[in-house]
Amino acid sequence: MPALDFPPKIPLARLPTPLQPLDRLSAALGSRHRLWVKRDDLTDAAISGNKLRKLEFVTAAARERGCDTLITCGGVQSNHCRATALVGAQLGFKVHLILRGEAPAEADGNLLLDHLAGAKISHYPHRQFVAELPALFQHWQSEYAAQGSKALCIPTGASDGLGLWGYLAASQELAADMKAAQVESAHWVCATGSGGTQAGLTLGAALGDLPVDVWGFNVCDDEAWFMNKVAADIADWEARFPQSTPTPAYQARVVDGYVGPGYGRATREVFETIGWLARLEGLVLDPVYTGKAFHGMLQELRAGRFDDRRDIIFVHTGGIFGLFPQRGEFDFYAEHTA
Repeated sequence: MPALDFPPKIPLARLPTPLQPLDRLSAALGSRHRLWVKRDDLTDAAISGNKLRKLEFVTAAARERGCDTLITCGGVQSNHCRATALVGAQLGFKVHLILRGEAPAEADGNLLLDHLAGAKISHYPHRQFVAELPALFQHWQSEYAAQGSKALCIPTGASDGLGLWGYLAASQELAADMKAAQVESAHWVCATGSGGTQAGLTLGAALGDLPVDVWGFNVCDDEAWFMNKVAADIADWEARFPQSTPTPAYQARVVDGYVGPGYGRATREVFETIGWLARLEGLVLDPVYTGKAFHGMLQELRAGRFDDRRDIIFVHTGGIFGLFPQRGEFDFYAEHTA
């Protein structure tokens, strides 16, 4: 990979994260591929997941610009919002979360942690959130300015040209992982919900001329939306951070068809895959992101999409706290108690 002029970052994540073989899964599938998982859920115990890699660069930019407040947005159970709330507490930023959806009667999962971290939370009905999000950001940024504070607005998932640096760095880490594990070529698979992780890995693979294909399994919207989003994030990166060498051609790959009932909602089969993998490998996925993507990957593997013998590396982006609000979807409790 050519030398990149990385912007400043605040070290928050415990890196490098492990690359772990899934040998029991590979044997159970009778697969000609060897399966691995990149444990980015272990970037930190409580602020777990891919969001932390992005926030290292975002919070550094906030400090550099003299901001004392972070404003961001997402669903009620947003992993990114939870990570921002906890990072803000750790670094001394005020945090304001603009959440899509009414406040539930009881805070659970990520929302519980948002409250524990002291974030200010504003709930908006789905329709208003979608229609007015830019205006909501501007409103709250102006409110803080009137109070003498300076707020940085962070888009959904910190997925833009700044947050993209997190997974450009991760692509270099993955390349080193592959070399250490003697993996000559691979498919990299991830869930894609706001597009930034996929964009960073895709651009990183192209910049490094790595022997990998990057696949995003969308958990909302559709293939066309994410193809456009990856291109937009990379274009934003190019505009903000012009490098000495031109950006090489890249190939964005999105596997559609596993969104199920919609964002944050999963099919019965996804919950079964989550339980099966936990029992087989001790690996815990969530029903919003990783569970959908991993289930989709297994289905596509069986269908022959990955028709070569290259290894498959699933990038585990975290999200475990999203399990708890959906505990009612698992019906195994009675089977394992006496």
